[in-house]
Amino acid sequence: MKVEISKNGPVFSRIVAGCMNWGTWGANLAVNQVQKLIEDCMAINVTTFDHADIYGHYTTEELFGNAIKGKSSLRDKMQLVTKCGIKLESSNRPKNQIKSYNISADYMTKSVEQSLNNLQTDYIDLLLIHRPSPLLNPEEIAEVISKLKDQGKVLHFGVSNFTTTQFDMLHSFIPLQTNQVEISPLHLEPFVDGTLDQCITKSVKPMGYSTLAGGRFFAKEPEERVASINVVVDQLAKQYEATADQILTSWIIKHPSGILPIIGSTKIDRIYSAIQSLKIEITDEEWFMIWEASTGEEVA
Repeated sequence: MKVEISKNGPVFSRIVAGCMNWGTWGANLAVNQVQKLIEDCMAINVTTFDHADIYGHYTTEELFGNAIKGKSSLRDKMQLVTKCGIKLESSNRPKNQIKSYNISADYMTKSVEQSLNNLQTDYIDLLLIHRPSPLLNPEEIAEVISKLKDQGKVLHFGVSNFTTTQFDMLHSFIPLQTNQVEISPLHLEPFVDGTLDQCITKSVKPMGYSTLAGGRFFAKEPEERVASINVVVDQLAKQYEATADQILTSWIIKHPSGILPIIGSTKIDRIYSAIQSLKIEITDEEWFMIWEASTGEEVA
């Protein structure tokens, strides 16, 4: 259930709890509900929680922080991931005039300070740049991250949604611990564009978000491509005496790069179900059955 995501990197739970939908962007949980969900996750050894400063229009980090406020023993057993760099137009950030990216040293420093305050913690286990900016200055980023590490405010650093060339460029200035990317049977690009190959080469484990395609596999009237995949998934679910989400998650974790699925549900049974998927080992042929159902054609 625990995995080191890179050499000298943080040790995370194999399944990560994604917090994007915990607040106003999703379930709109109350503080006491968040506290219970955190405790329930910890009880099943899901100890890593994925955030971003913008979630809930800049409110979800604070919601989570209020739930763990004063619980240092709980904080010591968990790992907090958060992301920065996207600026949203929001009533909570009235000075933001347009959706844009800012990964300047000054902005990143202020963003980290705000996240520390929101999350009621002294340190962030892993800080990620949320999206690559065309204005990214690698020397400036390396300098500010080194400073934040020296201050003990950020323990580890990585990126999200970076291309292979962007990753290589920044990695040459400062070590990156992961690349968090969208990946699912409906989003196959990381399998073929070099993203996962690079993670293996660099000995870093990718983190995968939207691994269940935002619930599209469970729609009452799924689109044609989803329906084709579901036929295979349902067949495998019966064969392995598992649920559809477990088969889909087992498909993700089979890849040798060691993808860490981020489960965005606020239902503890869904998160527990993802843990159970670790016990399922589909065959290579079964993996390609889902691939073929997704692409609509056999491999070359």
